[in-house]
Amino acid sequence: MLKSTFFWFCALISTTHATLVTDVQGIAFQSPFAGKSVSDVTGVVTAKTSGGFYISGTPSPDVRASNGLFIFSETTTVLSKVAVGDMVSVTGTVSEFRSSSDPDDLTATEITSPTAANVVVLSTSNTVSPVKLGTDRTPPTQALSALDVGPDGWLSVPNNQSRVDTVNATLVPADYGLDFWASLEGQLVTVPSPLSVAFPNDFGEFWVVGDWPVTGLNSRGGLSITIGPDNIPDANPEAVIIGAPIDGTTNPVVSLGVTLSDITGVVQYQFGFYYILPLTAPKVLTTPTTTAPPTNITADITDICIVTFGDYNVDNFGPTATQLPTVASHIATHLLSPDIVFLQEIQDNDGATDDGVVSSNVTLSALVSAIAAVNGVTYDFVVIDPVNDADGGEPGGNIRQAYLYRSQKINLVSGSPAGTATEAIAVSSSSGIPELNFNPGRIDPSNAAWEDSRKPLVAEWQTNGGATLFTVNLHLESKDGSSSTEGNSRPPVNSPVAKRTSQVDLVAEFVQSVLDIDSKANILVAGDCNEYLETRSVFASLTDIMFEMDELADVDPVERYTYVFDQNSEQLDHAFVSTALSNRQNAIQHIHVNNWMANIDERASDHDPSVGKVRLC
Repeated sequence: MLKSTFFWFCALISTTHATLVTDVQGIAFQSPFAGKSVSDVTGVVTAKTSGGFYISGTPSPDVRASNGLFIFSETTTVLSKVAVGDMVSVTGTVSEFRSSSDPDDLTATEITSPTAANVVVLSTSNTVSPVKLGTDRTPPTQALSALDVGPDGWLSVPNNQSRVDTVNATLVPADYGLDFWASLEGQLVTVPSPLSVAFPNDFGEFWVVGDWPVTGLNSRGGLSITIGPDNIPDANPEAVIIGAPIDGTTNPVVSLGVTLSDITGVVQYQFGFYYILPLTAPKVLTTPTTTAPPTNITADITDICIVTFGDYNVDNFGPTATQLPTVASHIATHLLSPDIVFLQEIQDNDGATDDGVVSSNVTLSALVSAIAAVNGVTYDFVVIDPVNDADGGEPGGNIRQAYLYRSQKINLVSGSPAGTATEAIAVSSSSGIPELNFNPGRIDPSNAAWEDSRKPLVAEWQTNGGATLFTVNLHLESKDGSSSTEGNSRPPVNSPVAKRTSQVDLVAEFVQSVLDIDSKANILVAGDCNEYLETRSVFASLTDIMFEMDELADVDPVERYTYVFDQNSEQLDHAFVSTALSNRQNAIQHIHVNNWMANIDERASDHDPSVGKVRLC
């Protein structure tokens, strides 16, 4: 009797022009019913929030069409009428809703504000089996969107050549991450055996992968940006962000490599990404060690041929910075006090106070003293103070690059005065030997490419044995203003990529000016580039004449990371050497003293330091 009644009801719905959930969702990014009224859309309530509820309708054999849908309503009479497990029929208007004012956010399909009379409970106590990701459906592992055209895929330049909501392409969920998650929009899914691949954001949301195939998996459990088998950068579309639990519980504090209990929730696009909103907060199962091993690249003060170097963005580092003792310990005990340390984000003597102070001697002296207190190594330092408020960064902080060096082994080549913030370094030939007009000096500081940005700090060094080394300490323009990797703009906006490319070009021009005089010159360029090497167009002018050290040292591509952001472990900090150095013994390691911490607030910096060595002789 119940079965025949159910079929009678289905037939009745059919004669009154019922619309299936899969019809509402369609097989493209936006609903074919957007802006139109639909009747008797039927499904089982899978989750309920203060702003509406999700339903699961009859699935389609076409996996492109999701059978999940959000019904938006903040009306008490509607929300009090339904409960999880209810089979409901909804009549209302289909809308494409954008969760923020940012036009780069995609829209989410929903039925908007039905009246209480248009929400009818047909039965109760129904159950819905969630889609088990990795078994029932498996995300792709390489590309995010078919619209990411160009040799570097999602990192191709120029950016923002097309928009998802304008093209509104038919979904190809087997190939593209955006399409895959869009084909599950509104559905109840389970992530089995979640692995955290990042720290939480300010809202307690965090990225995971589950028990399904992934690429770029590093030894810690993160997903590194790598080059895929098609020679296109891998976008890691198989990761998904976990949002705030629907039941009001609190997500756990996670970090790179934390494992968790299974997560069941609904797929929802909001604030730039496809989320899974968990029904309840997961539990932490295991947490990896926070102890990062120190480097095994050791400095030898008596070796006149091998120079070790460190590179460290120390994150708005002033004389009273809370991270001062930790950074000092990192340099002393994890980098093992290399011969030269490239530093970025050294602030002036009163930190972020915007009062015209630009000198950083107090800041650097405090760091030198703290290192000496740890291991007895006393560094000297080299710096050029910038023009006040001209180099970007935290207002008033006047961040700049600096070098620490062990004067018992290596010193600046004498004979040239130190340049000022506004004087441009140049190289000339002295009997076939490159000679700097300033030592140290800055590269073309008046060039528009360096406006409100850090100018490279150049120095020429000489060991006690007479071997020389040119160094360029970089801190290129940050990615502020970039769009979401899962946003409307395809390829995603990489801001300001043109300016960053110009900065690299100017560095390459300087390096070439040295090589034009001495093709066998020892040159080391290192620092925070705020760019992935996989964005090959940015580095083209430099990689045409220099060699990236991770590649020379054959570091496993998945272990090449110094930064963790969104779903990606990524390398923003790089070191490049000239041909002369590339033909000799080289090594480099990234020391994960910060991004292996258990809590994001425990990090001394958002960057991990690196340490390497080059043979000058």
